[in-house]
Amino acid sequence: MTSAPSHAVMTAAVEAYVSAFDAGDAAAAAALYAPGAVIEDPVGSPVVTGEGVLALYANAMTRGLKLELTGPIRTAGDSAAFPFRIHYPPTAERRCIDVIDTFRFDAQGRVIEMRAFWGPDNIQFSRENQTHA
Repeated sequence: MTSAPSHAVMTAAVEAYVSAFDAGDAAAAAALYAPGAVIEDPVGSPVVTGEGVLALYANAMTRGLKLELTGPIRTAGDSAAFPFRIHYPPTAERRCIDVIDTFRFDAQGRVIEMRAFWGPDNIQFSRENQTHA
């Protein structure tokens, strides 16, 4: 049985994830993942793995998305859960999305699974576009 990373290691990874978005650094976000890691964003959508991880973050960051933690990072066992808000640029149709992500880690503190919990009811639109996606 492998040991789980500490709370401090998992919290630092989440904070590095948020910082990577602030810096627009897709490579830094992707570097948090272990080879073979899987992303399901949002839950129920096709799984992204391999080179798709970097492409997912590069696409998000070229759209000018920024993240804001909206509550404490919770850790248990080999996993972390954290609430945050995705902010879109002022000119975007969407204004923000409230999300809860979960990260599962390997013993070295690398993310092996990310699941994002959000849906149409978590999206806030600009005043000009008050319909759901």
